[in-house]
Amino acid sequence: MPNPRLTPLPPAVPLLEIAALRAIECDAAHLPLMQRAGAAAATLAATLCTDEGSVLVLAGPGANGGDAFVTASRLRELFFDLTLVFTGDVARLPGDAAAACRDFVAAGGEVSPHIPAGKRWSLIVDGLFGIGLSRAIGGDAAALVAAANTLAARDGCPLLALDCPSGLDAASGIVAGPAIRATHTLTFIAAKPGLFTGDGPDHCGSISVATLGLEAAVARGARGRILARPEFAVQLRPRLRNTHKGSFGNAGIVGGAPGMLGAALLAGRAAQKLGAGRVFVGLLDEKAPGVDATQPELMLRPPASVLAGPLDALLCGPGLGDSEAARSLLASALALPVPLLLDADALNRIAADSVLQVALAARPAPSLLTPHPAEAARLLGSTVASVQADRVAAAQAIARRYAAGVVLKGCGSVIAFADGRWLINTTGNPGMASAGMGDVLAGIVVALLTQGWSADEALLAGVHLHGAAADALAASDIGPIGLTAGETIDAARRLLNAWCAAT
Repeated sequence: MPNPRLTPLPPAVPLLEIAALRAIECDAAHLPLMQRAGAAAATLAATLCTDEGSVLVLAGPGANGGDAFVTASRLRELFFDLTLVFTGDVARLPGDAAAACRDFVAAGGEVSPHIPAGKRWSLIVDGLFGIGLSRAIGGDAAALVAAANTLAARDGCPLLALDCPSGLDAASGIVAGPAIRATHTLTFIAAKPGLFTGDGPDHCGSISVATLGLEAAVARGARGRILARPEFAVQLRPRLRNTHKGSFGNAGIVGGAPGMLGAALLAGRAAQKLGAGRVFVGLLDEKAPGVDATQPELMLRPPASVLAGPLDALLCGPGLGDSEAARSLLASALALPVPLLLDADALNRIAADSVLQVALAARPAPSLLTPHPAEAARLLGSTVASVQADRVAAAQAIARRYAAGVVLKGCGSVIAFADGRWLINTTGNPGMASAGMGDVLAGIVVALLTQGWSADEALLAGVHLHGAAADALAASDIGPIGLTAGETIDAARRLLNAWCAAT
């Protein structure tokens, strides 16, 4: 079955939370939204049918089923050989959906209670459940989901989900049971966060948006958006010729306890190759070498010496450990009046120490936090399951609590700021699920901070660039299997230079 990667959407695509979406739908109740949705879906469906096989449309018991009925009607008008399966009770359909069903039948369409055997499908349309589903699918609907996935794989045909793949929570990106694995998803009115984070990217395929004429309302109601290069494009410019290493700042990195030198060195190498003028790496391991043979440009120092500066930005945490010395260094780092990025062990220490929490929230200089879900759970005094159940809300809560910019790492990393803004990043691939990737990301971000980027732009660019670098490597058959963190550093450098040269 075709399994296209999540395709890039245009810049500044808004993301709408479900409550905001429902409010827009309510205000637009006088408009023929179901007819518009079905027409848009039929137009896309027609382009996806590349052979003469039949089209299978699965209609569910709610508004999503109504969208499916309208889609089926429009496809019949285009003379497609079409089978519509509906196992519910027409009398219990919502008003608009019931009307769509009656219109389909009145025009000569037939409704079947089961998928006919012996047919070959050129397209399957999933209109079983939309964005309102918050439970695991069971019964006949679960059997239809399984059949749709199996038949699409058997026939190698596209599987188009209307609004949201059935079984996927459009708000959180969680799949709690059987779920459609679509090759294409056409979502209505606006994009929803669950399509792009958590399990969403594994179930949505190529995502497109049919705004149904409500663009202005979406622009007013959306607080989130997809992260794209325009978010930080103002910083992408070629360097002036008349510069020197001091023009690009001093980056400090503190970490590297015994047995964890690699984390701090990976971060240092990333900072050096992404443009920091000078990089000072403070290693807690007293037996650490005095030079990094792989990257001799790094200046390896005792941690206290690094904190004494002068610094333009500081990263604290890679391989920091949990010793009292580590806590003391973290407390000193929090007191410095420079942009500060906290990662890994620094986050764990803060989560366990109320004094450090107060110090972090009170910092006058910018703070950035880069937790993975387990670290995020500790910062919130919660559980990984709770964090993953609503990744956007979790990132927002951390940003508010600690007055910081936050990236909650994972599939569809969520970036949130204390003022309520949030974004989801769509670059990256499974090859990034390997040791040291977070250290490289932290090093990239601190390099941009050191060069004078604002904290917000540095965090956004670092996350987007790191994922794009991994994608470029995977496209060159270097990954995703076996991709290493260190390999993404040079790829990120190439991309950043290309982006700057293109301005």
